[in-house]
Amino acid sequence: MQALCYNIITEAGTEAMTMDDSEKNYSEMIRQGAERLQQENLFSDTFASVALEDIDACQYVVRTLLGRDDIEIKSVKSQYRLLNITSKDTILDALAQDSTGRLINIEIQRRDTVDHARRIRYYGSMIDKSVLDKGAYYDELPDVYIIYISEKDLLGVGEAVYPVTKTLGKSGIPYDDGNHVIFANAAIDDGSDEAKMMQYFENPDPDDMSQGPLSVRVHFLKREKGGHDTMCKVAEDLYEQGIEQGIEQGIEQGIEQGIEKGKLENAKSMAMSLHESGVAEDLIAKAANVSVELVRKWLGLSMA
Repeated sequence: MQALCYNIITEAGTEAMTMDDSEKNYSEMIRQGAERLQQENLFSDTFASVALEDIDACQYVVRTLLGRDDIEIKSVKSQYRLLNITSKDTILDALAQDSTGRLINIEIQRRDTVDHARRIRYYGSMIDKSVLDKGAYYDELPDVYIIYISEKDLLGVGEAVYPVTKTLGKSGIPYDDGNHVIFANAAIDDGSDEAKMMQYFENPDPDDMSQGPLSVRVHFLKREKGGHDTMCKVAEDLYEQGIEQGIEQGIEQGIEQGIEKGKLENAKSMAMSLHESGVAEDLIAKAANVSVELVRKWLGLSMA
């Protein structure tokens, strides 16, 4: 789809193609939405997802936070939905895979009111479930790294980056289940390379090229026309998703209202039958689980 944020110009370049008012309003809304997205920092999960879907930018962030220069990212999926037919779906901000098959989930978290440990546990279980085929052996599960990035030091450790370590009792022997969790935040500036990158997450100046491929990606998204086109497409997608969600909510509300209406109709029918059998109004109300006033209203309507 052609980006709607720019006027479409004729080949002669002398006049813009005409659009009706609704198209102009839509175009302006998308343009403004894209500009708002461009003003966000990397703690916006939407902006971060777009930035990190670039393999080089994602690889830079992963290498910096894990302290591993040998990691090679082969693919990245942003805003990746993990479907679950028995409970709610999970949408990952970014899910990358490296050359060894390891999966690396980068999550941006602004709220400090959720149970972070259990949220991470749930995300890890959903990733495991999505990659292990039925009948496969557990040793086929890949290592999973969950990098949990926040503005605040959520757990109050006092470090810019810290891994969750697992050991066996007092022995100190590592317990390796293939699931690795790393917390990173912008609240603690200890002067390390990791902390400098976290400060950049908070203030991603497009003219600051100190963060290698991440800076290149941010500059592209915030300053270059191609980046603006990309953000326009994101704004369009968000708009369409909003419409779809509104429709789904409307359908769900309609179903719920229909169910409630059906329950009332059944209760009313039962009330009529009980009344014809000589049952007292208060007993009818208890049986139908409604008020006596409503029962009387139903009976009054029936006799009118």
